[in-house]
Amino acid sequence: MTIRAIIDTDPGIDDAVAILLALASPAFEILGITTVAGNIGIATTTRNAGRICALMGREVRIEAGAAAPLARKGFDTAEIHGADGLGGVAFPPAARPAGADAVGFLAETLLREPAGSVWLLTLGPLTNIARLVTDHPAAAARIGRVVAMGGAVHDRGNIGPRSEFNMAADPEAADIVLGAGLPLVLIPLDVTRQVRASPEDCAALHAAGTPQAEYSARLIEAYFQSTTVTGPGAESRPLHDPCVMLQALDPGLFGLEPMGLAVDLGPTRDAGALTPDAARPPVQVALRVQGRAAVARLIAGLS
Repeated sequence: MTIRAIIDTDPGIDDAVAILLALASPAFEILGITTVAGNIGIATTTRNAGRICALMGREVRIEAGAAAPLARKGFDTAEIHGADGLGGVAFPPAARPAGADAVGFLAETLLREPAGSVWLLTLGPLTNIARLVTDHPAAAARIGRVVAMGGAVHDRGNIGPRSEFNMAADPEAADIVLGAGLPLVLIPLDVTRQVRASPEDCAALHAAGTPQAEYSARLIEAYFQSTTVTGPGAESRPLHDPCVMLQALDPGLFGLEPMGLAVDLGPTRDAGALTPDAARPPVQVALRVQGRAAVARLIAGLS
């Protein structure tokens, strides 16, 4: 089965690896990429999406989306992703200009294509998807599936004690999307923290000989540089966003459980935290993963 999808993203080192995997895989037909401010400002995330496509020689339609959360100030994660968002890895310039109407493009595509045939693969804050739900409900109702990286269910947060970056960056958007009754698979920190690369994995990518493998190795190596763990047994930061593509490609790697989730909308560092709530529409939450098998599948897909 070919997965026809739009990627919503804020590249981002791990976003870039995920996008490279999707563009390299014959299992995906990428209809477009929409961007959100997320990791670093919207101009940079949009430029990075174009640079990633240029590396792969793909003229994918790119539309810039939300420059800020629905109701809050965003975050800056340059200390993790670098000032350029891609860890200083030199990508070629974008081959075509981006548009400026992500939500309109999402709605237009969903209304044009057969109902249920288009997936959304979301790697950043859910601002664009929330606007699609509120402004274009008929289009949102035609989504085939959303696979979203975000949240922490039983695990600790990475922004606050219980809050994960994508959810904390726009809790109001997360609340809208998780409450909309969409066919949604959520990939939280509970599993992404188990998907990490080793120096040997990077060596395998360097040896593969494809542009997507070589650049993914460089990106992941930038993730090593942003950690304090070195020496034998070292691992990269978690490869959060590639888990979205891996779950779509090989769902057997992940164990899912249906669960309604409430989103903390308060003013504390727990804003965006998720709490199981049976009164909310259920989504499928990944709570188990075969971590090393997932990394092996990532290397194979990039090679």
